[in-house]
Amino acid sequence: MKVVVIGGTGLIGSKLVSRLAEHGHEAVPASPDSGVNTLTGEGVAEVLEDAAVVVDVSNSPSFADDDVMTFFRTSTTNLLAAEKEAGVGHHVALSVVGTDRLQQSGYFRAKQAQEELIKDSGVPYSIVHSTQFFEFMKGITAAATKDDNTVHLAPVKIQPICSDDVAAAVGRSAVGEPLNGVVEVAGAETFQLDELIRMRLAATNDPRTVVSDPEAPYYGAQLQETTLLPGADARIGDIRFADWAAQQQ
Repeated sequence: MKVVVIGGTGLIGSKLVSRLAEHGHEAVPASPDSGVNTLTGEGVAEVLEDAAVVVDVSNSPSFADDDVMTFFRTSTTNLLAAEKEAGVGHHVALSVVGTDRLQQSGYFRAKQAQEELIKDSGVPYSIVHSTQFFEFMKGITAAATKDDNTVHLAPVKIQPICSDDVAAAVGRSAVGEPLNGVVEVAGAETFQLDELIRMRLAATNDPRTVVSDPEAPYYGAQLQETTLLPGADARIGDIRFADWAAQQQ
């Protein structure tokens, strides 16, 4: 089965392409580097020829509110139109647990817009909602760091997941039947966000200080205790944070 992976050279996309190929599928990574640009439409029709499934794990190069909205609206609209033309039978997209609860954030408003375009397109689809990746803890820390070298984070719950487990979950959706709905995936453990980052900074000898701040925004959005947590039916990954962290050392 031919599966085109938009964003197929990134963190999740590259792992997904490898997994699909190992299981005998024709996995085609597609990105601007390979001549496929979903913003301009360049190369999209060509790469979708004979494709059974398209998986979109791409991300905006800029997180500025207007830029990210333009990216997801334009890219998704172009991709879905080309899929209809090519007769693609299944569109799979990676999104984020809690997207609908984080609409104060321009990034999550754009992800919500992407999801609505998919649902309204008429193309059979599956949307995979993932909690934040272990690999994104560094980015969360950077976004929350103030000029005085303190990291302000809300004391809320988070259930992060390893990118390998995310790729496995997206792969299962790609080779399965369209859900025409959403499936959630999350890590095996729940942490308190500020405590997790404090622990991670200590383990990496990072001198920054974590400040527990209930009002601290998360990419522009205010958090409640369970905003970042999945529902009870989420599929749970296998890789534990401590094991992943040990491998990073």
